[in-house]
Amino acid sequence: MEAEIRISYENEREAEAVAQAVSPDNIKVPRGLLIKTTRKGSEVLTWIRCELRLQTLIATIDDLLCCVSTAEKAFSVVKRLEARLQRS
Repeated sequence: MEAEIRISYENEREAEAVAQAVSPDNIKVPRGLLIKTTRKGSEVLTWIRCELRLQTLIATIDDLLCCVSTAEKAFSVVKRLEARLQRS
């Protein structure tokens, strides 16, 4: 089974930050599971190949999206802080 997840961002900076944030998760994976995350322009592409159970693929996608969500929340906080600093 294979899955490709493609997420678009406003700019390359955000896409690069997300790709870097989720890439450490790609290092140690069970045998039969392959995950590769890259950035192409302002998009983050993650390719997942799973030779295990469907539940493993679903759990992997869920974990990835949770990590992406955390990175996006961090962006939101940083953007608010930058805006406050600029107003000061």
